[in-house]
Amino acid sequence: MVNLHGSTVLRAGRYFVPLLFPACFTLWMLIFFQPPTAILRVSFQPTLSLPEQRVVDATPTPALPERREIIDTSPSQPPPPLEGRETVIASPPPPPPARRAKTETPSSPPPVAVTPDRCAGRYIYIHDLPRRFNVDLIRDCRSLCDWTDMCKHLANDGIGPRITRTGGVLPSTGWYDTNQFTLEVIFHNRMRRYDCLTTDASRAAAVYVPYYAGLDVGRYLWGFSNDLRDALAEDLVEWLRSSPAWAAHGGRDHFLVGGRITWDFRREDGREWGSRLFLLPEVTNMTTLAIESSPWHRNDVGVPYPTYFHPSRAAEVASWQRAVRRARRPWLFAFAGGTRGHGTDRNVDGNGVVRDAIIEQCAQSRRCGLLRCGARGQRNDCYAPGNVMRLFKSAAFCLQPQGDSYTRKSTFDAMLAGCVPVFFHPESAYVQYRWHLPADHRKYSVFVPEDGLRNGTVRVEDVLRRISAREVAAMREQLVRMIPSIVYRDPRATSGLGLRDAVDVAVDGVIDRVRRIKQGMPLSDDGMGLWYGYFHRQ
Repeated sequence: MVNLHGSTVLRAGRYFVPLLFPACFTLWMLIFFQPPTAILRVSFQPTLSLPEQRVVDATPTPALPERREIIDTSPSQPPPPLEGRETVIASPPPPPPARRAKTETPSSPPPVAVTPDRCAGRYIYIHDLPRRFNVDLIRDCRSLCDWTDMCKHLANDGIGPRITRTGGVLPSTGWYDTNQFTLEVIFHNRMRRYDCLTTDASRAAAVYVPYYAGLDVGRYLWGFSNDLRDALAEDLVEWLRSSPAWAAHGGRDHFLVGGRITWDFRREDGREWGSRLFLLPEVTNMTTLAIESSPWHRNDVGVPYPTYFHPSRAAEVASWQRAVRRARRPWLFAFAGGTRGHGTDRNVDGNGVVRDAIIEQCAQSRRCGLLRCGARGQRNDCYAPGNVMRLFKSAAFCLQPQGDSYTRKSTFDAMLAGCVPVFFHPESAYVQYRWHLPADHRKYSVFVPEDGLRNGTVRVEDVLRRISAREVAAMREQLVRMIPSIVYRDPRATSGLGLRDAVDVAVDGVIDRVRRIKQGMPLSDDGMGLWYGYFHRQ
């Protein structure tokens, strides 16, 4: 049995021994030459996750460094790629998405461009007054004046009818027969088209009160009671006190425009002329603009009288300026006006004597052009705009003594014509129109004290002849440059025409004054200090 079993083992070994060597060889090959499968799997795990990492990473981390690390740790002679892994090794990872798509650490959005507010600090709030304070007065225009057709002069938003017959003196456009007492209507209609209006009074740099004070009081100058003259003015201040806009600053940011001289709104006790509007406590807090102001009341400011010229385009102004520069001026000086009574009303200071002396000297001189007023309908009628402007365009100097008050509309007609004004009292211009005229009056005018005319020691012609042609030309050029700021443009014209007119100058002046008041800053004396000595002598 033993032999039989051993022989069986020997026979089986003959069959298995030949197979043992190949098996061992195969096992040895598998152990020592096995491809680095595990290494490839471990190494490519970060490579497969790279696309997701690039979306949230803020720093550029390309995939190539990862592949270089894999190559460096592989055998120097890598075996052929295995099936199914060739695409992993041969194909680069997908391109990184745009970095703008970052989600986890988003960058701040680009700054939004902020357009500066060109109206900052310049907004105007307009009170919506009841119609009785303005519109109704125009509707009842026939009751405004007994001897002048104010309905005609209130046409075209207050500038009056267009001038069509001027004898070639004036251009065909931009000129109107404007009454000197319609400024408040012109101003209101200009403000309706102001560039920087606001409906929020808290944002406003100033608050405008569109009350037609001059038209109101003009109805009751003669033959009416003081109670009637004051009725609408007192109604106005009561209405203003109840408005929220008034409560903010007690009216110190408010302003209104009077189309007459300040004295028509400053009736003193015992007098029977004008109203007490400017003397009411509420109004003394406001800034009051008038065609003639009081130098003794700090809230009063003078603004130019309306002239006949109301341009709607900057080109019209430039064209007129060229015409003024080219104008031939055969007269050395000129005067348009009439005589005044002696010792009545405001002529108690002898103003009538001064006017009479001027008219007499002009009439006796061959170098003076004289247009007498008071004879309406005659050829030399000074109420005709063409006649007035023809005279002023023909003279180098225009005499401007006091009229019924310190100031005259003629002053601005002369300036508009390039005629150098000659003043005889500082209150005729120098302490009046401080926002619209240069502070140095010598740049655009000549001053001749009244005393020499009263006592007969001064001849105006002799004074003017001593001024050199160069000085006259310099003053005229200054006047030409001032034209845009002393005229009121057509209130019907659209804004933004590149034309800064008298309204723009006045509004800027009001805004600056209100700013100073709000900030507790002192107000300037507006040049009055230069003339204290003169007024004291008077």
